[in-house]
Amino acid sequence: MRSMKVPVAIGHVVFLFFTLIGAFASGQSPASSKFQLKDGDRVVFLGNSIFENDFQYGYLELALTTRFSDKGITFRNLGWTGDNVWGEGRSTYTNPPTPYEHLMEDLTKTEPKVVFLAYGGVEAQDGQAGVAHFKEGLNKLLDKIEQLGAKAVLLSTIPVVSTDTAQHIDSRNADLELYSKAISDVATERGKQFIDIYNPILNTSKKENIIENTVHLNELGYYYLATILEKALGVDAGKATTAINFTKNNPEASNARIVASDNENALMKFTVQNAFLPLATPKSASWIVDNARIVRISGLKKGYYVLTSENDIVAAASAKEWESGVEIKQGPQFTKSEEVRNMILKKNELHFFQYRPMNQTYIVGFRRYEQGRHVKGLEDQNLLIKWLEGQIILNSEPKEVVYELRAISY
Repeated sequence: MRSMKVPVAIGHVVFLFFTLIGAFASGQSPASSKFQLKDGDRVVFLGNSIFENDFQYGYLELALTTRFSDKGITFRNLGWTGDNVWGEGRSTYTNPPTPYEHLMEDLTKTEPKVVFLAYGGVEAQDGQAGVAHFKEGLNKLLDKIEQLGAKAVLLSTIPVVSTDTAQHIDSRNADLELYSKAISDVATERGKQFIDIYNPILNTSKKENIIENTVHLNELGYYYLATILEKALGVDAGKATTAINFTKNNPEASNARIVASDNENALMKFTVQNAFLPLATPKSASWIVDNARIVRISGLKKGYYVLTSENDIVAAASAKEWESGVEIKQGPQFTKSEEVRNMILKKNELHFFQYRPMNQTYIVGFRRYEQGRHVKGLEDQNLLIKWLEGQIILNSEPKEVVYELRAISY
């Protein structure tokens, strides 16, 4: 079950929302309240492949970046495939440091303010016999996070999904649920926030193809996971509605601002301000959009009309459909979100090969006397990482979007 999935390649630099909404009701510990981040906070994702594989997609970071776009938040992904709460997956070179010391060093260097923890998937292979040892390690890890002055948010395990009966799925998932309960129990005992992602992912996997190789989320899966976390944290973006009563003389608008147009073909020009950038739409599912604005326009004559923004068509519908309401699923805000996500992927790629360099035994390990000079090259990457972080913060705040409506002539 510990199949490795390779992160972003070195050479690369650069829900059905309405029908599935019930799938995203994720559980939290009773003590939890609305999630908050402060100016300049550092958020760390620490765990196994559930975090490492998001290096390829960036949805978890994008969700929090866009929801706290005014806070200058920075992120570090310390996910490590096959890792457990004792850091045993980090045994990459001869001791010292020990794998556990390696884990502690990785965490300490990030100077976290909030740590999302996702463990238990690897440990669950030990079944009931391993629960006590797992809880001991989880508590030690939480002690360290508290010592660093950071807040911890604990995630459950995720299920195994397969149609292959030889995989013993039911038995494996029973163990994963057992460890989810252990995580929830520790969170309750220590007053930490716990988020159940096991059940929402299991329910969604019955309707959508979100898991590959039985246990790894694909791009669509990470899109859904991001929305699950948003809801559980209380930072999901509600759908906005713009209503316009079209009259030639004096159109009236709600959640929009009518402006003068110099385009003689435009029937109307208006602007809207989104609270957040939307999540970039997964390439495998262009029909999925979170936080889609609904535009309702009444008073139009019978016929078809297109809505444009920056000279591109973002929606087309009949007068009757516009009166009922049309979802805006594309436009400059979605383009901007994809640009921010690409910046996140570039930044995370630089960080990945900085804290997990190839040949690290020779660069930072016990044979660093041979190639230790390359440490400076790794440190110099901080300049590029900080520049990209600045660009991410600068571009993640939503801008006013300008729309024009015109009739389709035949």
